[in-house]
Amino acid sequence: MEYAMPSTAILREARKLHDVSECLGRLADQHPLITESLITIAGNIRSTATLLEVLVMTKMRIPPA
Repeated sequence: MEYAMPSTAILREARKLHDVSECLGRLADQHPLITESLITIAGNIRSTATLLEVLVMTKMRIPPA
C-alpha cells in the first residue's frame, strides 16, 4: 500500500464524493418519483466534499502536484 500525505488522501476522498454526487444527479434525472430527494442528497454530498477541500486548503499543507 502506497503512503499518501494526509492532505492528498483527504482530497482523493473529496473527489470520490464529488463523483458520487454527480452520479446521484444523473440518477435523479432517470427516476422522477425520487428526483427531489436524490438532488437534495447529491447537494449535501457535494457540500461535504467542498468542505473537505476547504479544510485541506486552510488547515493542512498541500503537497506539490
